Amino acid sequence: MKMLMTAAVFGLVILCGCADQKKPQMSAADFDKLTGDFVYGSLALSPVNATGAGYHQHDGKSLDEAMDDWSPAGIAAGKKFGDDFAVRLNGLDPASLDKEQRADVAIMRNTIQLGLLDWNEIESYKHAPQSYAELVGSALYTPYVLNYGPKEKRFGHIIKRLEKIPALMEQAKANLVDSPEVWNRVAREENSGNIDLVDQLLRKEAPEAMKADYAKAAGPALAALRGFNVFLEKTLSQKKSDWRLGKERYAKKFEYTLATGKTPEQLLSEAEADVKATRELMTKLAAPMTVEQALAEVAKQHSTPDTYIADAKKMLEQATAFVREKNLLTLPTRGNLEVVETPPFMRGIYAVGGFNQAPALEPQLGAFYWITPIPKTWAKDRIDSKLREYNNFGLQHLTVHEAMPGHYVQLEYANDVQPQSRRVLRNVFGNGPYIEGWAFYTQQMMTEEGYLNNGVGMRLTLYKQILRALGNTILDIRLQTMGMSDQEALDLMMKQTYQEKEEATAKLQRAQLSSCQLPMYYSGWKAWIQLRDHEKQSKGAAFSLKDFHERALKESAVPMPVLADLLQ
Repeated sequence: MKMLMTAAVFGLVILCGCADQKKPQMSAADFDKLTGDFVYGSLALSPVNATGAGYHQHDGKSLDEAMDDWSPAGIAAGKKFGDDFAVRLNGLDPASLDKEQRADVAIMRNTIQLGLLDWNEIESYKHAPQSYAELVGSALYTPYVLNYGPKEKRFGHIIKRLEKIPALMEQAKANLVDSPEVWNRVAREENSGNIDLVDQLLRKEAPEAMKADYAKAAGPALAALRGFNVFLEKTLSQKKSDWRLGKERYAKKFEYTLATGKTPEQLLSEAEADVKATRELMTKLAAPMTVEQALAEVAKQHSTPDTYIADAKKMLEQATAFVREKNLLTLPTRGNLEVVETPPFMRGIYAVGGFNQAPALEPQLGAFYWITPIPKTWAKDRIDSKLREYNNFGLQHLTVHEAMPGHYVQLEYANDVQPQSRRVLRNVFGNGPYIEGWAFYTQQMMTEEGYLNNGVGMRLTLYKQILRALGNTILDIRLQTMGMSDQEALDLMMKQTYQEKEEATAKLQRAQLSSCQLPMYYSGWKAWIQLRDHEKQSKGAAFSLKDFHERALKESAVPMPVLADLLQ
């Protein structure tokens, strides 16, 4: 999932296209400096994200040793950066920019507006304890897993960050005024993962000569992390709040985040109509069985908890071979993809799996396809439910989406964009519907191109995945703005979109933890399909699927209406 563009900016992008030659163009050097100021200034305010992006030094200071500052001064600095940069962008003459520059301005403008919305209205730092737990986990895990330097150097950074955890936990406790129950619970679960990370994995992996320094820093850090869980359980739990954004705030976040030019109501109407149409297609495909019977047959073919991750690795090899055989696009050459277990501190939101890209500034480093293991402590019915949902075909679709040719391939293309400031901008702050839409589009594209012989199981699972994306959209909008109850959400998923109970329960939690992310799949997928079909129609016999894929991916994650303009 990724971390945006108003209707007014969309209009600007389209209407100003004819003015390119009427006024002097802003120099590439000046625009590169503007973009660099935004990108590197933003990352300097978030050292943890900076490490993940491969940005290690800012103004002579090591970011890898630093922790994000959530003190009053740090919060004020974040707000000031957004306010000041909004003024700089408002001072630009759009007619002096070319298409690519206007696309970059759109991303910067929406990122800033989204940030200011959160600072000034949503104020998630006052209500979301899980964000602090995830910050700690990323601060420590990223330098451990990314080989950007010798192990001793990276553990030196980990130790410096461990030393800063007590102060961060105090900042968190001072900032948090209330919290939804589910956010509190997930924060405690993820923070327990942090405690295990510090006390077990990192302690064990610390170089022998650094173990004493590690232990010295880990002691106070562990005490602070355990104290944070006590605070969450004993104090913050008494101050409950609602996780719903409400119609007005949701509409603003939706506009800046999705940047599709559609309102939540418009997208909801489309999604609900498509549920009916997709169910009808499934009924025809499943005949003479019912859809439920056909899906039950498909679900019988699945891994075991012990083979689940190994099977995903085999499927990755299979999907890679198919993409090459069909010449669907030129594959990345870096060979940096690994399949690993989802870090424990991220399993609250990544209950199934996810993708963690190689850093934009160090693309030669690792990219990780996360698979969340099935806990052996689960009851048998939970394990069976998970395995039925992620049966052989479901796991194939997950692998296509997250890795091949989904997120991994898209983000490898993104890591080749030039100039560097544009690469980092579109990579770190890129448009979610572009990113999630591409990954979902590849599921349909691979099936259409004959992956696994385009068999009934693969096609039936694709339709089920489409229903899931539709359900994601309906859930997010109705839960956040229309008072949808938990039971209504579960009924939608289990009765209307054929999801297993375990999947539906995890998705409901995800919908309660996030907002405006779940509609990215459906909105982006539709836009990718429409763009491909338009290209087919306009080019006729000259259309090349491979060429279309590569031209679109080389632009990286711009808003989808902007991508259509850039490909003209």
